[in-house]
Amino acid sequence: MSYKIAIDSCGELLDEWKNDGRIESIPLTLTVGGENIIDDENFDQKDFLKKVAACPECPKSACPSPERYMKAHECDAEHIYAVTLSAELSGSYNSAILGKNLFLEEQPEKKVHVFNSKSASGGQSLIAMKIVECEEKGLSFEEVVDIRLETGEVRQGRVVQIDGKRIVVQVFEGTRNISLDNTRTRLTGRPMEMPLSPEILGRVFDGAGRPIDGLGEIFPEKRVNINGTPINPVSREYPRNYINTGISSIDVLTTLIRGQKLPIFSGSGMKHNELAIQIARQAKISGADKNNFAIVFAAMGVKNDVANYFKKSFEESGVLERVVMFLNLSNDPVIERTLTPRCALTTAEYLAFELDMHILVIMTDMTSYAEALREFSSSKGEIPGRKGYPGYLYSDLASLYERAGMIKGKPGSVTQIPILTMPNDDITHPVPDLTGYITEGQIVLDRALESSGIYPPVSILPSLSRLMKDGIGEGFTREDHSALANQLFACYAKVMEARSLASVIGEDELSPEYKKIMEFGKAFESKFLNQGINEDRTIKQSLDLGWQLLSKLSKEELDRIDQKILDKYYHEQSDAEQEKSKK
Repeated sequence: MSYKIAIDSCGELLDEWKNDGRIESIPLTLTVGGENIIDDENFDQKDFLKKVAACPECPKSACPSPERYMKAHECDAEHIYAVTLSAELSGSYNSAILGKNLFLEEQPEKKVHVFNSKSASGGQSLIAMKIVECEEKGLSFEEVVDIRLETGEVRQGRVVQIDGKRIVVQVFEGTRNISLDNTRTRLTGRPMEMPLSPEILGRVFDGAGRPIDGLGEIFPEKRVNINGTPINPVSREYPRNYINTGISSIDVLTTLIRGQKLPIFSGSGMKHNELAIQIARQAKISGADKNNFAIVFAAMGVKNDVANYFKKSFEESGVLERVVMFLNLSNDPVIERTLTPRCALTTAEYLAFELDMHILVIMTDMTSYAEALREFSSSKGEIPGRKGYPGYLYSDLASLYERAGMIKGKPGSVTQIPILTMPNDDITHPVPDLTGYITEGQIVLDRALESSGIYPPVSILPSLSRLMKDGIGEGFTREDHSALANQLFACYAKVMEARSLASVIGEDELSPEYKKIMEFGKAFESKFLNQGINEDRTIKQSLDLGWQLLSKLSKEELDRIDQKILDKYYHEQSDAEQEKSKK
C-alpha cells in the first residue's frame, strides 16, 4: 500500500525523511513583533531567537490552514496520514480535521487519518515512525484478521497494536482454545466492514454485525467501513420537524427534532429499557410511513433476559419488520461492544442517505460502551484519564454522536437517542458529563418520581432539547406549543419551590397560592408525566392535556403566554370542574 504522512513543523523529521516524498512537513507561522516567520526549511533558529530576545512582546504561533492540509493530501497515495501538535497546545489538529473533511468532500474514496499526538516535537515523530512501521509491514490500523483453528473454525479479530515484530490482535469471539500452535492468521487488508442491503430491515445481528436470528447470511449490495465518514459541516441541513414519540413529557417539553441527538440520562435499575422500547414502538414522523421510517436499535452489554425482552417486545408489537437490531450480550467479548454502535450507525447512514429513509437510532447503554472502551484502553497500557477512562473518551463519543444529522440534497435523516446510566445517579460522571457537551440537550429520569409510581419518570427541570424551538409551532406541531411548554416549566418550578417551603414549615402553613400550585404539581405528575407503557398520545392530545392542567390556575398566574394564545386556548375551570377532575 502507498502512503503519505504530513507532520506539522513542530515535529522533528528524521534525516532519511527529509528527502522522502512520502513525508511532508506542514509549516506553522511564528509572529515576533508583528513580523511573520514561516517555520519551513529556510527557518533560521539563531536569527529567530535574536528577534525574540529583542522584542518586548511574547512570540505567537499560528497553525497551518485547512487548505494547506488539503494541498498536502493531493497525492496518489492510498493511505494519507496527518500528525499534529497536541490539540491542547495548538489549533493544528482542528485545522487538520477540517482540511480532511473538506478534502473527503471532493474525494470521498480517499482514506485520511488525523492523529492528535497529545505531545510535541519528538512525540509526533514517534507516531510517524509507528505509521511507517505499519505501512512497511503491510499492516493498517484496525485491519481485520482471519484466525483459522485446526478444527476448521474461523474467527475474526482486529489489529490493535504493533510491538516490534509482533502484532496484537483483539479476537471478537474470544480466545478460548486458541494458541500459537493450532492457529493460522491471515491479514485481510481491510478494516471492519458492515454488509448492507435493503434486506437488513427486520433482522437481528450480534454486536459485530453478524446475523443471529437464524434467517441466514446477508447478501450485501455493498460493504462499508464501520468507522464512517464525517458529515461535512457545510453540507449539513439544519434539523427541522419533530418526531412524535407518543410520550407527553418528551413531545411537549423536550421535543425530539428530526436529525437531532438527544440522550436519555437514567440510573441503574430504572425503567429506561421500557422507555426505549416504547419510543421505538410509537415513534412517528409527519409525512413518513413504514416504507421510509425505521428504527436501528443497538443494545450493549445486556443480559440474556433483557435481550430476549427487547426481541419479544418488538415481535409482539408487530414493528420488528421496520427495526434493525444489534445485540451485544454481557458475556460477549469486550471488543465487540466497542464495535456495536459503529455497526448500528453505519447501517443507519446507509438506510438514510442511500435509501432515503428517516432513521431513529436508539443505543443503550452508552455507559456500558464507555466501560468497555476503558477496559480495552487499559489492556493496551494507555494512560488513563478521569475515573480510569481513556483521555480520548470525549473525541470517541463525539465520533459516534456526530454521525446524526441531515445532508443537503438528501431526503433521509439520522436521529439519535443514546441512553446511558449514571453510576450512583451522578450526572457529573464522565460519561453523562461529556455526552452533555456533545449532544443537543438531555432527558433526565428521576428515581424519586419512579419510586412514587410515575412512568416515565422524566424530571423535566434538568431536561431540555436545544433544537426544540426550531421544530415546533405553527407548521410543525401547533402555534401554542412553545408558549405552553414555557408556562408548564415555570409552573412546575414553582411547585418545587412550594415543596421545599412545605418541608420546612409544613404544608398546612402554606399560603392559598402555594397550596393551589401544590395541587397543580400533583395533577401534573399524575396525569401529564404519568402515562401507561402502552399509551400512545398524539401531539394534540398532549397539548390539550397541558391546557387542562393550566386551567386549574388563574389567568393572572400564566405570565409566559401571549394574550392572543390565552384567549384561544385557556379555559379556567370552575370549582365544580376542579372537584370532578380530582376524582
